[in-house]
Formats: sequence, C-alpha cells, structure tokens
Amino acid sequence: MRYFQDTIAAISTPIGVGAVGIVRLSGNQSLEITKKLFQPKHKDLKPYKLTHGWINNKYDKPLDEVLVSFMPGPGSYTGEDVIEINCHGNPAIMEAVLEAVMSLGARQAQPGEFTKRSFLNGKIDLAQAEAVLEMISAPTEAGVFLARNKLKGHLSRKIDTLRSRLQQLKEQLCLAVDFPEEEIECLPAHELALRVQKCQREVMGLIRDFEQGRIWTDGVLVVLTGRVNAGKSSLMNAIIGRERAIVTEIPGTTRDYLEEAINLQGLPVRLVDTAGLREAFDQVEIKGMEKGKELIGSADFLVLVMDSTMEPSSHDLEILDSMEPEKLLIALNKWDLITCAPRWTRELEKKHPFIFRISAKMGTGLEKLMARIRQAALTGKGPRPEGALIPNLRQKSCLEKASLELLELAREARAGISYDLLSTRLDYACSELDQVTGRITPDEVLNSIFDNFCIGK
Repeated sequence: MRYFQDTIAAISTPIGVGAVGIVRLSGNQSLEITKKLFQPKHKDLKPYKLTHGWINNKYDKPLDEVLVSFMPGPGSYTGEDVIEINCHGNPAIMEAVLEAVMSLGARQAQPGEFTKRSFLNGKIDLAQAEAVLEMISAPTEAGVFLARNKLKGHLSRKIDTLRSRLQQLKEQLCLAVDFPEEEIECLPAHELALRVQKCQREVMGLIRDFEQGRIWTDGVLVVLTGRVNAGKSSLMNAIIGRERAIVTEIPGTTRDYLEEAINLQGLPVRLVDTAGLREAFDQVEIKGMEKGKELIGSADFLVLVMDSTMEPSSHDLEILDSMEPEKLLIALNKWDLITCAPRWTRELEKKHPFIFRISAKMGTGLEKLMARIRQAALTGKGPRPEGALIPNLRQKSCLEKASLELLELAREARAGISYDLLSTRLDYACSELDQVTGRITPDEVLNSIFDNFCIGK
C-alpha cells in the first residue's frame, strides 16, 4: 500500500545554466500529467526507456526538445510512478516545465521529499536515506565509499543483526519471568551478562569507527602560522594551485584568516592561512591574530612557516616550545635564497623530526610536506573507507545510548537483579538501535533529517 496519494514535482538539478536539466515527478498522476504535456516523436512512453519528443508549456505550446523516462512503482526510487523530464539546462526552460506540471495537479516537492517517500514506502531504511545525502555532499571519493557502504545497507544489516540477538535474549528472559515454576531451561545470569557484553563491544566498535573515520568526512584542519612575510600566503597559493591569498612585500597583508578545502589524494583537508604573528596595534589585525590563535588550538596539524633567511622570532620560539611535537610541522621557506644552511636551522633539525626545506615561490619541497600531513593524519585512523561502516553523528548518539543500557544490563545481571527489570533495559537498547534504521523514529527527527536535503532529491 502506497503512503501518499498526491503527486509532487521539482527541479532535480542544481540551480544555474547547464547542458541538461531534470524535472522529476513522483505520484499516482505522474504519467497522466506527463502524457498531457509530452509529444513523443516516434513512440509512446515505455517503462525504463528514454523517449524522445517535445514538451509543452502550461499554455500548451511546444517549449523544448526533451528525453523522458518513466519508472512505474513500486520498481522506482520512491516506490511510486516516477517521471524524469530531461530538458536543456536553461533555468527558464526548467521553471516553465515545472509550472506546466504543477498547473495540471502536481505540487512543489518539499526538501528531501522524494527520498522521504522512498523511506516511508519501504524502499530504503533511515540509515540508507541519510546515506543519500552523505553521498551527495561527500567531499572526496573516500567519503563517497563511506556513504556507499551505508546506502547498500551494510550498516543497517549490522544493526539488525545486533537487534536480533538482543531480541533473542529478551525472549529467554520472558520465559524465565512468565513461567518461573516450569522446568524450562533458562539462561543463567553470568551467561546473559557475557552475551550482552559481546553485543555491547560490537556497538562500541561502531562508535569508535565514527571517531576514527570522521577524518574522511569532516577532513583534517591544517593551519599555517608564523611571522609576517614568512611566506604563509605564498605557501597556501602554491598548495592549492591558484592565487587565493594576496601576496605583497608589505608586512601583514593577511589580517584575517583564509580557508580553502583541498583533496589530498582522497583525504579532505581544510587549509587555513592565518594572520602573521607580530606586535600589532591595529584592531582589525589584533582580532585576526586572536582568531588565528583559536585556530591553532583546534588544529589537527600546525605548519609553522619560517623565513630561512632570518633568525626565529619570539613568536616562532613560543610556538616551537608550546606545540605538541606530533602535530607540528616546520616549513623552512625561501630555501632557494640561501647558499648554505644557517646554524640555527641545523640546530632546529636536531630537535624537531618534521622539518621541510621548501620554496613556496619555486614550488619545491611541497610534495614531501603534504605527504607527511597525509601520512600523519591517517596513522591509526581505523579501517579504510572502502569497507568501513561509519555511523553519522545522529546514529552515533543512538548507539551510545544503546551501549550504556547494555553496560548497565550486564552489571545488573551479575548483581542478581530480577529478569523482568533486565528486560526493560533490553527494550531501551533495542529502541535506540531501531532509531538508527528508522524502525521507530519520532516525526521531529524525520523532519530534521529530510529538511537538510535539497528540493528535488
């Protein structure tokens, strides 16, 4: 039985001019509406086939040459009859097509409503629905792999397996409670505790995967710092391959911070150029330096850019003394301007393991610097994304609540708490697992999830 009776429509391609634009319809009237507007050139619409022809506007005038596809429910994305009209990617054309289908009874889709219908019509579960959005917004191919694993149902099957095992335990507890006088083999308390602990460890494994795997989705924060005119902005421009930061001979050109997202061989990186460190009296520059210090404190890695032609400043020395060695990388910039290594650089290299002789202007030494950032970021960061099951923040929260219930259940089982009370703990744990897959999910949670989708998906 289908969940909705009305028909929705939306433009499913990004705003702006493009080669192709798609207007999508879903619902019982999709085919009927399309047939009123579409004039096929050679043959009528056939399921799962592209049909060539002309689409009319709401005034029944030919508007554009299009390709139309028809996916009948339930074998479609939403589980309903779905039509996709592939027209030229002119916003005016797409808007006119949308107006035409709405004039014949369709209504404008809400954000994420196509995927919401897919969920409510039983085509996908909630974890898979969230994976659709993660697939769209993944910053790198690694992020796509993580979303793909969930979209294919791998996380859902893991959750369902855990829930099934807990449900079996609950059934055994219910036997002990309902038939206390019968000679029914009952699960001993210590065995119950062991089985619950095993499930809890698997839940914790998923939680740890979130902590270790978020690097593939949220990225690594790499902050460039150092004295004014050490070459931070030049280094940023050299890394991203274009002139993002203004570079001049005037000290203190960067008075705020600049941030760019880069793809470091599949690893998402947030690269930040901060205001140069010096004594400042200008309020704007002071604010910029304060923000830079905040970013330094939250950075996964700090690149201290030093001018190889000058002795370290007091600000350089402060960072060298205060920063955790494993998070600090030193870039000795302008190395092309010196003929032999100054004594202070040789002393520095004895104390700090990760020092790189570079020239941002010439582009030398940058590959080794970036390779070290990637290597350090991925050290001990859990499974590769190709096979990982990494929950998102909402799913992690549900898993943490389930884990706490299971921990308490195991403790109480060993303490001799009655089985009817322990059964309540199992109910709560199963309920939290159900919220991951959407078997049980409050309406406000569903709305908050699908409201983050774009209209047309």
